[in-house]
Formats: sequence, structure tokens, C-alpha cells
Amino acid sequence: MWLGNATSQSKLIIYMPSILHPLLLFLWIAIGTGLRFACLTSKPPWTDEFATLVFSIGNTYQPVPLNEVISTDALLRPLQPHPAASIADVAAHLLSKDTHPPSYFILAHLWQQLFPSPGEYVSLWVARSLPAIFGVLSIPAIYALAKLAFRSRLVAQLAAAMMAVSPYGIFLAQEARHYTLATLLVIASLCCLVAAARYLWQRKTLPVWLVLLWIVINSLGIAVHYFFSLTLCAEAVALLVWLFGKQGWGDRGTRKQGGAGEAGGKHAQTSPPPRVPASPRFPMRNFWRLGIVTIGTLIAGLVWLPSFLDNSYGSNLTSWIQSEERSGWAWLNPVFQALAAWITMLSLLPVEASSLPIVIVSGIVMMLFLIWALPILGWGFKAQWRQPNSGVAISILAGFVGGAIALFFAITYFLGMDITRGARYNFVYFPAVIVLVGASLAACWKKGNNRHQRRGKTAVALIWLMGLLSSITVFSNWGYQKYYRPDLLVPIMQYHSSAPMLIATTHRTHAQTGEMMGIAWELSQKSDSETAQFFLAHQQEKGSPIATLTLQQALTQAQRPLALWLVNFNAPLGLDNCVADSQSFPHVDGYDYQLYHCPAVKEKQAR
Repeated sequence: MWLGNATSQSKLIIYMPSILHPLLLFLWIAIGTGLRFACLTSKPPWTDEFATLVFSIGNTYQPVPLNEVISTDALLRPLQPHPAASIADVAAHLLSKDTHPPSYFILAHLWQQLFPSPGEYVSLWVARSLPAIFGVLSIPAIYALAKLAFRSRLVAQLAAAMMAVSPYGIFLAQEARHYTLATLLVIASLCCLVAAARYLWQRKTLPVWLVLLWIVINSLGIAVHYFFSLTLCAEAVALLVWLFGKQGWGDRGTRKQGGAGEAGGKHAQTSPPPRVPASPRFPMRNFWRLGIVTIGTLIAGLVWLPSFLDNSYGSNLTSWIQSEERSGWAWLNPVFQALAAWITMLSLLPVEASSLPIVIVSGIVMMLFLIWALPILGWGFKAQWRQPNSGVAISILAGFVGGAIALFFAITYFLGMDITRGARYNFVYFPAVIVLVGASLAACWKKGNNRHQRRGKTAVALIWLMGLLSSITVFSNWGYQKYYRPDLLVPIMQYHSSAPMLIATTHRTHAQTGEMMGIAWELSQKSDSETAQFFLAHQQEKGSPIATLTLQQALTQAQRPLALWLVNFNAPLGLDNCVADSQSFPHVDGYDYQLYHCPAVKEKQAR
């Protein structure tokens, strides 16, 4: 038996960990896959997802008639697959009718063609499965980033484990949008940033392949989402602060034991860490190579500038993030919105449940968890900060996250665009947060006399378990619910309508079309699409009476009696021959609605 001698046994001891790490990574991937694909179509699509569905199959919203009564089928016509549509059609429609670059939508178009729609409309599951796959790929990608940054399989495993169960990551992965692909490219760009920092720290010349790869990744990132440029700006901030700020890494802890990444190993305790320079000076040719990266990335971004500026839809589609005049406590709204997004990267209990006691208990438990977990993570961060082998990575990634957050608040407070309202935009720096969390947990995992290390493994397990429970909250629709809830509105409409329904709204862009599509989609899923008609009254300015006049004219020609539902109707009200219902209806996210009873003309004359 070859296991009978000491040499063979020692080989087995060395061999087992090398097998264990791939298996453990596969476990995180399997868990992350299950969480991202669980209940994938249980939540109704919302207006942004409808834009993905429509544009990715090569259609536009133009077939939807305005200022006339239309059926549910007519409203959902843009969701019917268009076999003759090409990639060129997808790109042309995106550049002229939307505010996003077309790269992801082209990928979604090709993805949809692999799975012919089994029904009349495009498949929601297929549309959401593509970002879910990219979300799964972010798990091994974050492992690679953490391994590259900290040279530690322990940090990499913990980062992958946290990415697998992050409720924020699950939220992005279950949206039929481009954020998970953008997240992958953020991870790839951060890999280049960390690799470049190590070359600079070791006073080595940046290789040409790294320069070219970095430019290509950055170019792809901008082609997927314009906010990727914020990632690039934050990288520049982190690199400049690290290069020209006061540094002390080289002399810090050079005689202490190695980094916390492989905590607990004999080799890490006995072998001194490699000597590193006392300052980050580097060959002057690196200035030129960093300049090439900057210029190449800038050129790739400027390619999209003409189409972005020529897009007449831009200001209307992004009006929701335009900051109104603030006063009093309203100045703190962006801070609380940002805090809410940061918290959900690690934990999110059912704070959006229908039961108030559950909401209260969930909020209290989350606060207690944060009060307990933040000191642990903070201690782990400081422990890694003091390690010479991890100081460069901590400095770069922490500077990157801090720079990105500073950019968000600068844009919000000084440019008047409150981008903290969209939690999804935090994909810009989300991967770096997960890597820093993994590094902090790795320091706690190591055995030691510190109070955080005595029960370090238990703390790590509890933090991961909270992430797992939180991810269940997301796909079960108890947290990160969609911005629009037609699944709640449609039953209310059906219950309170004693006559055929006419659902009317004011229309400015395809965003309002998507709002009505959500209602129509919900009706079609219930096989009840023939019970309602729709009316999209177009108007350019909010509050204009034109929409009301257009609706009034349509009502004179419509068959009565009608149950008229005004939904997100932003125009002065004053309808002849229709009476507002006096009862109070429950609040529904995304929809401001009111019921009007429009009796038949003969009935009114008889009265």
C-alpha cells in the first residue's frame, strides 16, 4: 500500500488542500447558482426590464398607439418576437431611443435567439437568465481578484463565499438588465489595477500585455454601461492617492509573521515576508504606460459621446434622478439611501414584508447584527492593513471604494443628480467591498489571543449565514421588491371594477409605456387580458391640461359604463360624466391611482 510510508502520507496531506480549494469554490458557485435562479420569474417585470425585453429582440415602442383606446394585446405588441430583426436594428434603436450603449442588448438579442419563445411574447425567464449567469460568473471572478490582490486562498474563498450569498448580488442577478455584466467588467478592471499596483510597488515596468488588456476591459465596460466611467475615475483616485500620498508600507511589520491570508499555517508563521521597497518609486517609463492606459480608455469613452449627446430621450428618461430643491432633513436623504445600499451588500431581512410586526423585528435584528458585525470587520480590516503582504491591496481597494463613494456624493450634491436613489448603480464599487469583507474575515479566521480571533470562525460562519438568509429574502420577494407592483394593483382593480376597465395614464417616454405594460403583463398572466383597455395620453410637460382634454374626447366616444382608472396621471383632473370613487385604496409601489365611475349616458339621463 503506497499510503503505508511517511513520505506518501505527507504527499497526501499536501495534496488534499489542493483538491479542497477547487471543491470549496465549486460549492460557493453551486450555492450562488441556486440562489440566483430561484423563483427567477416570480417577480413581475418593471419598466426598465421591459426596455431590455423590447430593445433586445430588435423592436421599439412605436407600434403602441398613443391618444387612443387600445387593447392589452396592442399594448404588449412590442414584446412579440421579431424574427427578421438584426443586431444592427438593436444597436440603432438603442442609440436613438434609449440612454444606454447597445453592447449588452446585442448579447441579450443573441441569447434570446438561442431559446425560441414558447408563447406569444418574449420569455421573461430567458431574459433574466442571462444576467443570472453573469452573476454566477462573478463568484469565481471575485475569487480570482481576491487571490491576485492578497495572494491568499483563504481571502479568495471567503470573498467568493460572501459574493455567493450577497443579497445585493442576488438582486442584480435577478434583473433583466446589464448590471451583472458590468460587475464582471469592474472585477476585471480591478484585477488590472491591483496587478499594476504590484508592478509599481516592486519597481518593475508595467508589461505591454497588461496595458493593452486594461484598455480593452475598460472599453468594454463603458460599452456596457456609461456609469462604468465612475469605476475608472475611482481607480484613478485610488492610484493617485496611493502613489503620491504618505506611505509607510515598506517598513511596517517586515519582521512580523506573514499576511493573515493563510492564517494558521506553519509556513506563514516561520517564514519572514519578502522585503519590499520603503516607497512606491517606479521607473519613469511607467508614467508613459499609465498615460497610454488613460488615453486609450478616454478615446474608447469618447466614441459614445456623440450618440449620448444627440439622444433626445436622455433628459426625459433620467428626470427621476434630477434632484429637487432640498430643505431641512431632505439634505440627508442621499446619505440614508447610500447606507441602505451598503447594508444590503451583506444583510437584508424581510423589511418589505406585508406584516408590520415582521418588518419591525427584521429591522431590529438587522441593526443588532450590524452593531455586532461592524467591529469585527473593522478589526479584521485594521489587522490586514498592518500586514506587509496585504498593505498594497488594502490601500488600493479601500482607496477605490472611498473614491467611488466620494464621486457618488459629489455628483448628487454638486451636480444635482441623485444617483444614490438607484441602488443598482453601486455595481461601480460593489466587488471591491466584497473583497475587503473577505480580507477582514480572513484576519478573524486566524487563531489568536485577540477577542475577535478567539471565536473568529464562529463569527465568520454567522456573518455568512446572515448573507444566506438575506439572499432568501430577496428571491422570496420580501426584500428588494420591484419598483412597480402590478401584481398588487391588478387584483385591486379587478375587485373594485363593476364595469369594463379603462386604464389611462399620461405619456412622455417609453418609461410610462413600461408602467402600463406591467399592468397588461399581469393581466395576460392571469388570462384576463380582455377585461381591460388602455389609454396613453401623450403630453410633453408635466401638469399640462392637454392629456385631460385628449382623455375627455376619448371618453365621449367610448362605450359605457366604464370603470376608469387613472394611473400615474400627471395632468389636471376634471372629467365630465365621471364620478371619482370616494373610498380609500391601499398604497401600491410605483402606482398612484384613482377610480372614476363613468355610467352609461342613458342611465344618467334617466336619473
